[in-house]
Parts: sequence; C-alpha cells; structure tokens
Amino acid sequence: MSNSVKYIFVTGGVTSSLGKGIIAASLAKLLQARGYTVTIQKLDPYINIDPGTLNPYEHGECYVTDDGAETDLDLGHYERFLNVPTSQANNITTGRIYQSVIEKERRGDFLGKTVQVVPHITDEIKQRIQLLSQNNKYDIVITEIGGTVGDIESLPYIEAVRQMMWEYENACLVVHLTLIPYLAAAGELKTKPTQHSVKALLELGVQPDILCCRTEHELDLNLRRKIAKFCNVSMNAVIEARDASSIYDVPLLMQSEELDSVVLDKLGLSKNSPPELKKWKTFLDRLKNPKAEVNIALIGKYVELRDSYKSISEAFIHAGVSNECKVNVHWIHSDDLDIDNVKKELSQMDGVLVAPGFGSRGVSGKIDAVQFARENLIPFLGICLGMQCAVIEFARNVLNLEDANTTEIADKTKTPVIAIMEAQKNISDKGGTMRLGAYSCELKPNSNIGRAFHSDLISERHRHRYEFNNTYLNQFEEAGMVATGTNPKTGLVEVVEIPSHPWFVGVQFHPEYKSTVAEPHPLFVAFIKASLNNKKK
Repeated sequence: MSNSVKYIFVTGGVTSSLGKGIIAASLAKLLQARGYTVTIQKLDPYINIDPGTLNPYEHGECYVTDDGAETDLDLGHYERFLNVPTSQANNITTGRIYQSVIEKERRGDFLGKTVQVVPHITDEIKQRIQLLSQNNKYDIVITEIGGTVGDIESLPYIEAVRQMMWEYENACLVVHLTLIPYLAAAGELKTKPTQHSVKALLELGVQPDILCCRTEHELDLNLRRKIAKFCNVSMNAVIEARDASSIYDVPLLMQSEELDSVVLDKLGLSKNSPPELKKWKTFLDRLKNPKAEVNIALIGKYVELRDSYKSISEAFIHAGVSNECKVNVHWIHSDDLDIDNVKKELSQMDGVLVAPGFGSRGVSGKIDAVQFARENLIPFLGICLGMQCAVIEFARNVLNLEDANTTEIADKTKTPVIAIMEAQKNISDKGGTMRLGAYSCELKPNSNIGRAFHSDLISERHRHRYEFNNTYLNQFEEAGMVATGTNPKTGLVEVVEIPSHPWFVGVQFHPEYKSTVAEPHPLFVAFIKASLNNKKK
C-alpha cells in the first residue's frame, strides 16, 4: 500500500438499512469538494459471486458499471453523488473472495499450506480493499462493509479491518453507523443499543473512531457526552445523522455536523478550504422549490419494492430538477393492468415509463400500457424489456402480426420480433453472462434521442440477452416505427421511435444507470420535458 493513501471503513450496527451507503457517499462528496480524489467500494457478505442472479425482491436493483460488473445498488449512490464511474473493483462479495482463494489453492499457490479464514481469506480481503489504491489514483478509499456488526458472515471483513488498523495505524479510520431509537412511551432517546453495538465491535478488536448516530430527534449535549464516554470516542466524533427529507440533504447535514473536518483531523490530512457545494445547493433548492409538476406512471412487476427501480426513481429526481418541476411517480403493478382498466389507470398521466425486467409475468400489462400511450399520444419511454414490449405491441396492433412475441416468453412463436442474441444461444450459466456494460450506439440526428443527446454517437450500459430481430426491421420502418439508434459494429437495434407520435422512445440500454446529480441523463430530461409539454396541452 502507498503510504499516501488513506482508508476509511464504514460499518453498521443495531439494524440493517440505516443508510451506510448514503453516509459513505455523503462523506466522499464532502472530501471530494475539499479537493481530494475519493472512491468508494462495497464489501457484501453474501456468498453469491455478484447480485446478478438475485431476485430484485431479495436485494433490490442490480446496478451495472461501464466495465460490465453486476453490482450492489449502493454503487449507484456512489456514482450519483460523486459523478465518478465505478468498476468491478468497487464491489466485492464473499463469493468472489472464496472463489479466488479456492482457485489459488487448486493451482498450488499456497505451497501445501492449510487454507484458513485467517490468514488466507483475510489476506484476500485486504488485497481487494487496496486494489483501488494502486498507482496512487486516489487520496482516500472509503470501504462500506455490508450487514451489521455481529453477523457471522461479516466476521472475516471486520477481522481484515482490524489487521489493517494495526498494519497502517495512521492511515485507517473506522466510522460506525448506529441507531439511537426513540421510545415514545418513555419519551426519550435510548443510547443502549449503540453501546451494545460498539461493545460488539470492540470484542472483535476494532475501536470505532467516529460514531454516526441515526436518530429521529436532536442529540443534545448530554446525550452526546454519554455516548462519547461509554463508547471511547471524542465528543466531536459523535455525529448526529438525523432523518432527512431527501438523500441529497445528507451531505449538507454531515457538513453542518463537521464530519469531514473530524475525519481529516483524525487522518492527519490538510483541511484545505471548506467545501462550498454551490452546484449541490442549487440542485437542492430547485428540488425543493419546483415551478411545476408532472405525473408519470412507472409500470413494472416489482413496484411493491421500490429499491428494484432505484436508479430510475433517482433519474426522475435529477430530470425533474433539470426541468424545474416535481415528478410524481405513480407506481403501477403490471400484473394489475389489463385492457379493461388501463384507461382508468393511465388517462390522468402526463407520461408513461415501462420498466425493465425478466420473464413472462406482467408482460401483457406492460403491452397494454404501451398501446394506450401510443394510441393516446402520451409521451412514452420504454427501457430494455419496456422497449421490447413496445416492439411486440406495434407488431401485433399495427403490423397485424398476431403471433408476434419475444422468444424469452414464447420460444416457439412464428413471429419472433424479439429474439435471443446469437452470442447468447449456447450459454447455460446464468451469472455474469448477459450482454453487460457499456456499448456504443449511433443515433439519427433528426430523432427524439438525437435531439436529447445533441450527439450522433453515445455510450450506454446494457443488461440483457434478447434483442430486436432485424429480419423485421423493414416492415417496422415502413409502418412507422423507426430504428433511431444502432450499434455501429453489429447493427443491433438499440433505439426505436415513432416519429408521428409526439414523443415515443424505446431503448434497449439502461439510461438510468448513468444519471447523476451533476449530469442528469439527457433521455430522462427530454422525457420529462415532453411530459410537461403534454400536460400543458
């Protein structure tokens, strides 16, 4: 490890879902605003190699990076806050750690030694933590450790942190996120769960340097003093992490608590000038003071778990701010939609987005939604499977190809307008084998998507196995659905539009993955603008 690189570890206690990812991203944002180069990685304790094979109900959205890594949704927060791309190295799972160690054992790399959790697994973890700091690309690497302290599966990660704290004692720091619950019956905040959480961490040999305390109420001076006394931290290292109305408030709340200042002091780093965050504050001001609002239907089959579409909902926030309007997202389950109720559900909507997904469940509802948006001239955006549903709907109802389908659902269809890609036909393993990561796309300049990007060549991220079947391309274009974006190397259709419609775009890629606070995605910005225009009409 380079001595100039500093490491910050973010652990969690008491309960999951406290927001370690948001705290890590907020701290990174503040340090970045002070002029430091920062990256964040997530260590996930589950034994899956990556979340690519996990059901969204299990783990929320699977986020995809430029280099094709299927990762935890927290990497989306890291990119949205920092506006810096992440990669495979930013998300490590226990499955990947064990896979690597076992492969080394099979090759004989350990020279006949007994392979054990300590030192072999912990050494692998430390190596992965330090991978990002090679070539001194970053001043600070923040590592978020999934799960909560005390989980059996997290123990090797905590042990790796303990070792690094000793090996690089002036270059490592632990931020522990914990909960201060409010007991309504007693009318007071309780610090005991935090004390127990810190005690559990101490039993594993790690003393936290900073405590971020999630709370619904203010932490007064007496409470802070009590927490500091019982948890062996300085008073200024007890940070109040109050519930916020938006995740984008958290960096400013952490700045007011001087989290970045405390971190820099403890790491012996120069404070430079305090972060101004002018653009961030402008974004927040526009977010909280919209001049208009639009109603958008988000149609998907996992809508009861909003985290399944996390990047889409955040992209709507960014695009709304860009258009100075509030985006009211109406979450509509595609299983509940059919030709009889689609008018009741969608007639009051200013725009319709049909979300990505896999499998046959809910597809007929998505197709009915596409038909309603097309026939009633409502701005439409289809992403991945949403684009494929738009193609199927057009084939059935405009081209009169009644059997039109995707081979994902009906492998014996006589009209496979969506078919499995040639490169995918002989693949049997499910994990990490889709068309993943960034690919180039050539745009037609006089199209909606061309106008949105102001460019004729873009790069967007993919996650799919099935594609538009070019055998039918001429039929579609003659009838009014045009390919306005294609892959320059393969000729695969990546974007379809209906020029006679006010705004109807289907994309095979996932634009939501690249939307950030600093750079809202142009396609979402254009879609919300079209929805605003539709509302005015």
